[in-house]
Amino acid sequence: MVATCLHLVGFVSSFVGWIGVIVATATNEWVVTCGYTITTCRKMDELGSKGLWADCVMATGLYHCKPLVDILILPGYVQACRALMIAATVLGLPAVFLLLTVLPCIRMGHEPGAAKYRRSQLGGVLLILLALCGIVATIWFPVSAHRETTIVSFGYSLYTGWIGSALCLFGGSVIVCCSGDAQSFGENRFYYASGSSSPTHAKSAHV
Repeated sequence: MVATCLHLVGFVSSFVGWIGVIVATATNEWVVTCGYTITTCRKMDELGSKGLWADCVMATGLYHCKPLVDILILPGYVQACRALMIAATVLGLPAVFLLLTVLPCIRMGHEPGAAKYRRSQLGGVLLILLALCGIVATIWFPVSAHRETTIVSFGYSLYTGWIGSALCLFGGSVIVCCSGDAQSFGENRFYYASGSSSPTHAKSAHV
């Protein structure tokens, strides 16, 4: 029962984290930048935001974005972070599907626990890879962007990426480390029998 609860906690946290990674990938407010000194930008109320897909200007009554569509002139770190975040988003699809098929409420015929255990472990490993891709991208991007311009603060997209990656790393680790053993995985998780149960009673628990 404890393994079942831990598996559910890992799945829910990983799913929420994966959604956070998708949001971070799709939005552009990774870092808030300033073309002048910070004091000047605050007086002029003119700040910029930089993301994977566009550079934006934020001012009073104005929010204008310039898409970063010319791949040949993009900095290498932008292209690398794009690739990492897209890889993280794609890795989440098979990971979530695999973990859905091994939930206690879902049964696929008379499948042995060992098969479910392997799928659970594979899903957990994919989540850990997802988290590592997200962590590398969300750390690499602001460090490299700071070398080009003055960063005033981190944007909500970056925070979302950090939180999402951390949740995926936590969930994947819980699933990999706390799923029990291959023989008993997924078997008799919600059935209780007294010590005096007869063989017939024990057999009915599998129905």
